[in-house]
Amino acid sequence: MNREQRRMMQRQGTVDKDGEYVAPQPRTPKTPKAKVETKSSGSVFKKIVKFKDEVMAELRKVAWPKRPEVTGYSSVVIVAILALGLLIFGLDYGFTKLIQILFNG
Repeated sequence: MNREQRRMMQRQGTVDKDGEYVAPQPRTPKTPKAKVETKSSGSVFKKIVKFKDEVMAELRKVAWPKRPEVTGYSSVVIVAILALGLLIFGLDYGFTKLIQILFNG
């Protein structure tokens, strides 16, 4: 066991300062805490308005991209889709012709 492991185990109480294992001490059971019951805060309309306000607050925190960034990202995606589409078309066409040659030839 290395130094970091021994220190961690000492903090957990499983080994002493010399690195010897210590018998685990029985834990006292924790008493469950009483649950606090909250009554519904208002009508359904108030909950909807509160939800809308919270959503709007979160949307204000979003770092929205600027128009040049969106244009650049969109053009990269369109070019990549076209390139992959042409690659798949070419492979499909090539394999189709190869199969036709093999079975009809």
